[in-house]
Amino acid sequence: MSGSDPLEGESAVSAGGDSGDYEDVISKSLEDLSAPVLSQPTHMNALTSSRTLGLEDLNNLMGSRYVNVVGILGDPESGKTACLASLYLLISHAKLVGWTFADSRSLTAFEDIARGARDWNQGQVPEQMTVHTELSDDHRPGFLHLRLKRVSDGRVVDFALPDIPGEWTQALVTSAISERLEYMKSAEVIWIVVDGRSLADIEKRQGLIVRIGQLAARLNTMFEGQIPRMLIVVTHHDTHVIDSGVSHRLSKELQRRGTNAEIISVAPFSNQPDDVKAGHGLAELIDCTVGKPLERPIFWKSSEVVQNERSYLRYRRNL
Repeated sequence: MSGSDPLEGESAVSAGGDSGDYEDVISKSLEDLSAPVLSQPTHMNALTSSRTLGLEDLNNLMGSRYVNVVGILGDPESGKTACLASLYLLISHAKLVGWTFADSRSLTAFEDIARGARDWNQGQVPEQMTVHTELSDDHRPGFLHLRLKRVSDGRVVDFALPDIPGEWTQALVTSAISERLEYMKSAEVIWIVVDGRSLADIEKRQGLIVRIGQLAARLNTMFEGQIPRMLIVVTHHDTHVIDSGVSHRLSKELQRRGTNAEIISVAPFSNQPDDVKAGHGLAELIDCTVGKPLERPIFWKSSEVVQNERSYLRYRRNL
């Protein structure tokens, strides 16, 4: 008898169906293998960095609020970083007279430069409180941000304080290399930090005064005669007090270069704490950087009432 066996037909259909299902399973498995193992997490805003701020970070900050950019210059070992570290330690212990802490976007950077002042060897003062400043990018400065609130009037001030190597200042004086210091054209105040030990040394004094004058002349050229306010910050006041004669010679040198500056003596750290406290002069430095608070005029002066006085009619008669 001719014809196919029904069982054979069912087997063929079954085999064909199983083959199709198997291929579907294989295809789906391959798709699963190519898919990511884990689903993408929900995007969360990253915490802001507490390291030094770059120029882009500073520009973004200045776009959202007013920032007082400070230019800080000085030879290596003059005490630039020591001033910043001492300022941070004072404000962190609520000992900066007239100012309180409000905010900072570079706390980790402040901690890095202040670490040397914290690491004492069995109560002995370390030979060097801060380390020499080295930047990861030799052509871009790093800024420390500090927001302070003035006690007298409640004014809040944002500071951008650059921590740059002293070699940048030397390059400006000797070779007029100022490209790395272009940010200073946004500064309102310039600190020129001077080593008080060298200024007190008779053999080194005159040479240092001349170099400060040369630096002022370079700045005068850089700013095309429109130099921001300058503050001469003389360090090591705890061991070397600068007398009026030296201050006068320094002022005369600046005047000869067509500039002037206020001289402030500071002691970021002190070898004689009984006589000069650590941080001496830094509150005055911040005050001078910001400027004195403005005296607000009386909006409506009060006056005594005079009997039988017709002020309104008299006012109309004077028109």
